[in-house]
Amino acid sequence: MLCGMLERDKQSLRKCSLVLSKQLVVDELLIQSLQADNILTENMAETIMAEQTSQKRSWRLLLLLPKRGPRAFSSFCSALRETEQQHLCDLITQSSEEDDNETLVDTSLEEVSEASSTSSFPAWSSDSNKTESESSSRELTPIRDKDRSKERQRTKRTVRSPPHPTQEEFPAKRARTHESMEFSLDADSPINPPVLPCTPDFYLSRCQQSYRMKSAPRGLALVISNVTFDSGAAPDLDPRKGGEVDDEVLRKVFTELDYLVSVRRDLTAQDMRTCIETFCRQSEHRTMDSCVVCLLSHGVEGAIYGTDGQLLQLDWVFEAFDNAHCPLLQNKPKMFFIQACRGDEMDCGVEQIDGPARTLSPSCEQRDAGREGEGDADTTQSGDLRRPRIKLPQRSDMICGFASLKGQKICTAAMRNTKRGSWFIQELNSALRLCARDTHLADILVQVNRRIKEREGYAPGTAHHRCKEMSEFTSSLCKDLFLFPKYQPQY
Repeated sequence: MLCGMLERDKQSLRKCSLVLSKQLVVDELLIQSLQADNILTENMAETIMAEQTSQKRSWRLLLLLPKRGPRAFSSFCSALRETEQQHLCDLITQSSEEDDNETLVDTSLEEVSEASSTSSFPAWSSDSNKTESESSSRELTPIRDKDRSKERQRTKRTVRSPPHPTQEEFPAKRARTHESMEFSLDADSPINPPVLPCTPDFYLSRCQQSYRMKSAPRGLALVISNVTFDSGAAPDLDPRKGGEVDDEVLRKVFTELDYLVSVRRDLTAQDMRTCIETFCRQSEHRTMDSCVVCLLSHGVEGAIYGTDGQLLQLDWVFEAFDNAHCPLLQNKPKMFFIQACRGDEMDCGVEQIDGPARTLSPSCEQRDAGREGEGDADTTQSGDLRRPRIKLPQRSDMICGFASLKGQKICTAAMRNTKRGSWFIQELNSALRLCARDTHLADILVQVNRRIKEREGYAPGTAHHRCKEMSEFTSSLCKDLFLFPKYQPQY
């Protein structure tokens, strides 16, 4: 039977509970880490993930942890580091150390006080700023109870906790899926700001003319990321170094946007088909307002590669989500993001005739290469049955962002930084975090295009030096698509 968490660790979680509830990302990876350490049972994990909002999942976890034994705190810290939430790990461990130091000071003062009170001599005080010889020459004065209390408070204020250990002193308890993760998620990786929240006023001003977006969670998200390819079946497909960063970035940002994210890595073409078919059939789509699909791999125009070198046609992917094949998502926005090559040409760029002689872009690489009609359905059923049903086009309500233009090949060495991930995913992540609060998705992708246009490869002495990339998107959306992050309507 588990005993409780250490009191200092409980106090630390209690002190930081407000920050944790707002910033903690509780997803499958964090929960699995705690389950692997036997901190959470399967039933506990299911209870936490069943909560409807990210904040509620955080609160549920924070309520359980203090009851899960003395190892729960250190295991939670390990899980935070593994899910790239080092800043929260630093926050709670530093708070715990400060509590521990204060406890030590109080204990020491109590012992001195008790020893003095039981002695036949009164307790004495000397000026601590003087030398021993100076102190001995001065007249000693007794300390009253009030003075002793003040002295204790003053000592507590002057105690400083030692500097918190750096991340290198806290190695993760188990390695990531791929060895290259160790080189990708390092100090050069960007620190992501939290997703900015939508305000109630903005939601009320936009909700009528945009897609319904108030389910909790907002929808399901699927990320398929192929990084390592079968050298026998696909000898021409190199490992996509930095791809691990991309899928981790997408997992985090869409979790913060209140999507239930599933990440699948290194799938063959047939496994990708099976995974997508299973995702389309999930009954949870019925009660949710949208869905997200991210595909990251090598590719050609109109298709992406599985790890076995076989192609999965993108047109088949879009067909799987159309109004005929996926009725649970009819009239709901379906978002696709494709990080893959689309052709055989590399964009070497064109000199701008009316611009500066040299680029001034700060983004140059310098290191390495809705449910509308819900009411209508009821009316149709109870009204004139001879009225024909509303027909939908075969494919609608989709938006797809591509990392590159049709017929253009992205140079993987220049366009995907091995430590920071792909340009397109970097810019998409930043734009969603900063702009989703008050910008609809089509305009967000326009901003991504603008940022990609400004970027330039940096590989002196190679054909890829100063190479360019241009992203694009296609849309059959019929309304504005706002994600309304971190806002949950009360009706």
